[in-house]
Amino acid sequence: MYHSRWKGSHYEAGLRYGNILHKKGVNPIDNIPINDERKEFAAKCLPIYEKFYPEIIEEIKGMADGLQIDYMHIADFLFTMYCFVFDNKCSCFAFSYKGKTIFGKNSDFIVSMEKLCDSSYYKLNNAYSFVGNTTAWTEMEDGVNEHGLAAGLTFIYPIKIKPGFNAGMLVRYILEKCKTTDEAILALKEIPIASPQTITLADKSGNIAVVECNCDKVVILAPREGKNYVFTTNHFISREMQEYQFDGVDDIHSHERYETLVNAFTNNQDYSLDFAKNLLSGKMGFMCQYDRKQGLDTVWSSIYDLTDDIIFRVEGNPSRKSFKQDKRLSFIK
Repeated sequence: MYHSRWKGSHYEAGLRYGNILHKKGVNPIDNIPINDERKEFAAKCLPIYEKFYPEIIEEIKGMADGLQIDYMHIADFLFTMYCFVFDNKCSCFAFSYKGKTIFGKNSDFIVSMEKLCDSSYYKLNNAYSFVGNTTAWTEMEDGVNEHGLAAGLTFIYPIKIKPGFNAGMLVRYILEKCKTTDEAILALKEIPIASPQTITLADKSGNIAVVECNCDKVVILAPREGKNYVFTTNHFISREMQEYQFDGVDDIHSHERYETLVNAFTNNQDYSLDFAKNLLSGKMGFMCQYDRKQGLDTVWSSIYDLTDDIIFRVEGNPSRKSFKQDKRLSFIK
């Protein structure tokens, strides 16, 4: 994975990133086909970002200036991610047990792109600092901020979309602007949403939730009575969201991964850091045991210990590589 650093204003951070890529002769959207439908959708999303998140427009403009391209070329890609078919499959969970709150996530992606994944460190003006992971840039797929709020998305196949924020931009917004799970939920209820997704949330106080949402509905799944955990994969669970569920072949093991999570949390009573590592590593059932010959694998795995302010990550498949600590982020005590 890359380890990019974003500092200063949003524009300055984007400009620096774009300049670095330009000097290397790299344009990250060169080989990404964007059809007219996506361009038209991005144009409809633009005023929503300008109203609710103008800083992100400045970051995109800065990157475009560094690359010496039109900023809408970047926006056309970023604003339409997750709204059209996108090959990002994930598993997320969070638990709060014996005074310890832990968030865990596997990011499953196409192997041909795994070397382009980035673990970014953001320390921007007038924004909360965070470490976040992404298969692209600017949008985030999981991360934790300096206040100990963790968030992570899982992709849901799009059945219905409207102009608004997509999954990766929602996670980015939450990490940059929210301190707690409750604040993040409030933001998800206020911001127009474009794509379908789940977003798992956990904060230092032990408040955990999965949010299933799309352009029509926001459904909060808190821990069931007497339970202290939540989890999700790549399909909706709530009754309210079933009308938006893709009725096709589950060729990404979403239901199998979900059953692994069910069994792991049901059959184990002592949740710990080791439990999280073993679960993500596939030692409790299918979670990351993909056949790379089919083009899909777990490309990173994240654990955020929100009680002790520790970030762990595997850059690759956790069944073959070990978790290592990331010390870039300074948490607010």
